[in-house]
Amino acid sequence: MSCGGDGPSSQFPLHALVWNNDYRQLEKALDGQNVEALDPRGRTLLHLAVSLGHLESARVLLRHKADVTKENRQGWTVLHEAVSTGDPEMVYTILQHRDYHNTSMALEGVPELLQKILEAPDFYVQMKWEFTSWVPLVSRICPNDVCRIWKSGAKLRVDITLLGFENMSWIRGRRSFIFKGEDSWAELMEVNHDDKVVTTEHFDLSQEMERLTLDSMKPKGREVERRLTSPVINTSLETKNIAFERTKSGFWGWRTDKAEVVNGYEAKVYSVNNVSVITKIRTEHLTEDEKKRYKADRNPLESLLGTVEHQFGAQGDLTTECATANNPTAITPEEYFNEDFDLKDRDIGRPKELTIRTQKFKAMLWMCEEFPLSLVEQVIPIIDLMARTSAHFARLRDFITLEFPPGFPVKIEIPLFHVLNARITFGNVNGCSTAEEPSSQSLEGGHTDPASLDSNFEVDQSVFEIPESYHIQDNGRNMHLQDEDYEIMQFAIQQSLLESSRSQDIPGLPANGGLPSPHGYDSQYERAIQESLLSSSNGFRTSAVEEARNFDSDLQLAMELSAKELEEQELRLQEEEAELQEVLRLSLTEK
Repeated sequence: MSCGGDGPSSQFPLHALVWNNDYRQLEKALDGQNVEALDPRGRTLLHLAVSLGHLESARVLLRHKADVTKENRQGWTVLHEAVSTGDPEMVYTILQHRDYHNTSMALEGVPELLQKILEAPDFYVQMKWEFTSWVPLVSRICPNDVCRIWKSGAKLRVDITLLGFENMSWIRGRRSFIFKGEDSWAELMEVNHDDKVVTTEHFDLSQEMERLTLDSMKPKGREVERRLTSPVINTSLETKNIAFERTKSGFWGWRTDKAEVVNGYEAKVYSVNNVSVITKIRTEHLTEDEKKRYKADRNPLESLLGTVEHQFGAQGDLTTECATANNPTAITPEEYFNEDFDLKDRDIGRPKELTIRTQKFKAMLWMCEEFPLSLVEQVIPIIDLMARTSAHFARLRDFITLEFPPGFPVKIEIPLFHVLNARITFGNVNGCSTAEEPSSQSLEGGHTDPASLDSNFEVDQSVFEIPESYHIQDNGRNMHLQDEDYEIMQFAIQQSLLESSRSQDIPGLPANGGLPSPHGYDSQYERAIQESLLSSSNGFRTSAVEEARNFDSDLQLAMELSAKELEEQELRLQEEEAELQEVLRLSLTEK
């Protein structure tokens, strides 16, 4: 499997060394070279080393500062490819360097974020979160929450009341997140008003950068094992063909662009089309038992109508050959490095077992050109900060950073998870300067005429102070950073719930107690549906057992009926539209 001579591989000498895992020569040859150079298949040196399972070459490249966060042409990161090798040492090494890189970037980005927040005008605003679903069993338990935000200088306070789901009911409580920053210093406080306990996290940027070392970022506990026993999941928002279209209103052909009043502000209504959530799932690194368990225990919400699913694998239509120690002749270096050579469905590494799910959805926007807040200057930095600790805000950030039509999105409807939608409405701007409850909790009641808004609005500084009676506990010196792989956490939580349910007397009944993580919203909703189904029984143990056993079929039937009803409704609307157009055409012809 030589890569020397005048063949195609000679045009990529560094990649050729990686191909042969000649890491000693690679160490010498890297000086002064571009460590991020791409080969004809779109792989960096590090991507190639990891995909081939060459740990020694990967370590050499990491010492030379190779970017561990790069994606290849298919959108897989270096960590994704490391997990697919099934090598615990490879996963450990890449995960450690990935976390070190991400933490470094996060710390370096703090001053810029602080500056953006500092320069933005001070304000108060309320964000109403309403969760909806077209599945009846889900919509019956969907909650609402009003998020209150104060911003003053580089200080920020966000209040929420919706905390989670437990024992067939939503957990409510009063929580505040207070962020204070100045130059290179920052502090985050989570205030539990019910228990009067404050958890603080703070750091000095310069000191944190000095303390940050590769050794300090060693993967914790069973992190490597968790990844190696869970599917590799990559979820992305596909927006390249996105289109914003004005919603129409009216009948009989006299249709006009739709506008609505939202909390006292006139807004243009847009539908957002051609947006897809693409989820890629790889399982080639799992054992046969783990694969069977994953397929058997899949969340029924993942197989909803409207989600297009394609599966490719070693036993499927696309059989992928490997260039590994076990199969060294599958792809020759001459074939790989010749960009004119079609590899067809062959690739290096393990044979991929891939499932691709594409869920198309429509979002809705209400854009107001007179709203007194700036999306870019005032709101996006806040959402960016909150996205570090909240999966809901993270999904909102992914959507809200798109290039919108002119104005401020006073109301947004976006999918959150599967059949769950989130409707976010902004209002009551500068309607409250203190932590006291405003005179009207409804957003509509807090509307202020834009012309009368005080440009010198000031937030009462007591908002950012902790009452003396509260107990303060230091939680260390690291800011919360949300792992971008939170989908895999959801899978782990789902498995944990399934394991605990098997230990109960009633099959399928989730265990009591809190969920392991606040980010496992998918599991919360699945559990909510299960318990909703169980609660509809007559209370006898045998009835509960029967309900639990029939959970999948009952839920699927409910979803199919709901989907059928929506399809029929859409068909009726299309027929009515066609009739209206025909009437209009005839009326014009008669004239």
